[in-house]
Amino acid sequence: MNRHKVIISFLLLFAPSSLPLVLAQELEARVTVNHAQIEGTRTEVFDALQTKLTDFLNNHKWTEIPFRENEKIQCNFNITVNTYKQEENTFECSLMMNCSRPVYGSNYNTIAYAVNDADFTFVFTEFDQLEYQPNQIDNNLVALLSYYAYMIIGMDLDTMAPKGGTDCFQIAQDIATAGESMDFPGWKPFGDMSNRCALLNDYLDTSMEGMREFNYIYHRKGLDRMFEAPDSARATIADALDLLREANRAKTMSKVAQLFTEYKRDELVNIFSKKGTKEEKDKAYEVLFAIDASQSNTWDKIKQ
Repeated sequence: MNRHKVIISFLLLFAPSSLPLVLAQELEARVTVNHAQIEGTRTEVFDALQTKLTDFLNNHKWTEIPFRENEKIQCNFNITVNTYKQEENTFECSLMMNCSRPVYGSNYNTIAYAVNDADFTFVFTEFDQLEYQPNQIDNNLVALLSYYAYMIIGMDLDTMAPKGGTDCFQIAQDIATAGESMDFPGWKPFGDMSNRCALLNDYLDTSMEGMREFNYIYHRKGLDRMFEAPDSARATIADALDLLREANRAKTMSKVAQLFTEYKRDELVNIFSKKGTKEEKDKAYEVLFAIDASQSNTWDKIKQ
C-alpha cells in the first residue's frame, strides 16, 4: 500500500526520502463504449470515442500529487449509447462509473466511489481533439470527463486523509458551474437530487461533514485494519455509523448517504454478517435500514 503512504505524507507536507516522488498521471481508466442499440451507423466514430476518452483520462496530469506508475487509481467508465444523431454529432448516453482502491494488508480492492449518470450527453466527432483548459470549459464532453476525474481523485483522497479531497472537489465544483452555462442535462443544482451538481454540493455542504469524516474512518481506521485486527476494525466502523446517520438526518433530501450504501452494500453486509457483537449488528441494521429501507432484504443478512 505504498500509495497510501505517499498520498498521506503529501497531504501532511512530508514525504519519506525512501519513496521517490514521481509526477505520473493519477488515473488508470478503462473506458467501454457500448453502441449495440445503434444501427446503421459506421462504427469508427464509436471506436474513436472510446480511444479518445481513454487517452484523455489517462494522459492528463490532474493534480500535483506524486503518483508512481503502480499507484494509479483504477476506474471504469462503462458508457451505453442510447441515441446517436449522426447529422448533429450528438450522443445521448448513460454512464456507469466506479473507482476502487486497495485495502491495506490484503489483495482486496474496495469501491471508493460509484455513480450511474443517465444524462451523459455530448457532441463528438471522430476527429475532435479533447483538451482540458480550466479557465475555458465550453465543451460538455470535456466538462463531463474532467468533473469525474476530479471526483474520482477527490473521493480516493477522502478515504486516506480527513477531507483529503477538498481541493479536487472544489475544482469539480468549478467545472459543474461552467457546465450550468451549457445546454446539457445533469448540471442544474436544483430539481434532481441525484445529478452531478446536487451530489457534489451536498458532499461539500458543512452540514454533511460527518459523511466525509465517516468515509475516512470507514476506510483508514476500519477496512485498512480489518486484516490485522478485525474485531477492533469492525467496532470502529460500527461506532462511526453514528456519523453516517447524522449526515443522513442533517439533509433529508440528499442522496449522498444512500449512494454510499448502494455501492458498499455487499461489503457492509460482509463486515457484519456472522461476525461481530449483537450490538454492532443491531446498530448497523438500524442505520442502514433508515437510510435505504428498500434494501431491507439485504440488510436482514446483517442479523445472521
